[in-house]
Amino acid sequence: MERIRMLSTLGLMGAMRSLSSAFETARGIHVDADFAPTLALLKRLRAGEAADLVILTREGLDEMIGEGRVIADTAADLARSYVGLAVRKGAPHPDIANEAALRKTLLAARSIAYSRLGASGVYFARLIARIGIAAEINAKATIVEQGFTAERLVSGEADLAVQQISELKQVEGIEVIGPVPHDLQTPAVFSAGRMADAKQAEAAEALLRYLASPEVASVLRQSGLEP
Repeated sequence: MERIRMLSTLGLMGAMRSLSSAFETARGIHVDADFAPTLALLKRLRAGEAADLVILTREGLDEMIGEGRVIADTAADLARSYVGLAVRKGAPHPDIANEAALRKTLLAARSIAYSRLGASGVYFARLIARIGIAAEINAKATIVEQGFTAERLVSGEADLAVQQISELKQVEGIEVIGPVPHDLQTPAVFSAGRMADAKQAEAAEALLRYLASPEVASVLRQSGLEP
């Protein structure tokens, strides 16, 4: 069976599980996927790691196009993603409806798990600085180097987790409260492109067309993304 190697940001991990198997069944092409935060993937690609297809934040993909690693006219925006908050399953859902409520909820939390490398972590660090509570939050934060912040809710290390909603939804035993108020955030856009030195260029482009098609919209929505 033909195989294509795909490097993808964590935000699409949930959706790609079912989309990869549907694609494999339809086309007879196996997707060998590896998931990590965009910043970690950029580092690996710059170090020369090979792939046929990449899914990154739009900014990350544009950097790869600028460096000649990804072919510009293959680039396709797949989904928008909002940063949200989650609690352990069964825990009360605090109010995060507006900036004042969110500020109060964050200050009241015992510990907040957020990521260092992901787009959500970069955004959250800026947000708490902007609303003037960075010192208080970081004094009690649980910083996650890589992976899913909501796992820290299940282990009891934190009582709030911040990440892309599609990433929070990957973890069993938690509940998503909702997105950070939309007026406080710009959604991340996840985009795909074919690598300039792809070994399986044709198969990679077939997967790209499938991921950008309207038929995958319901799977993206279920995983917490907006097509």
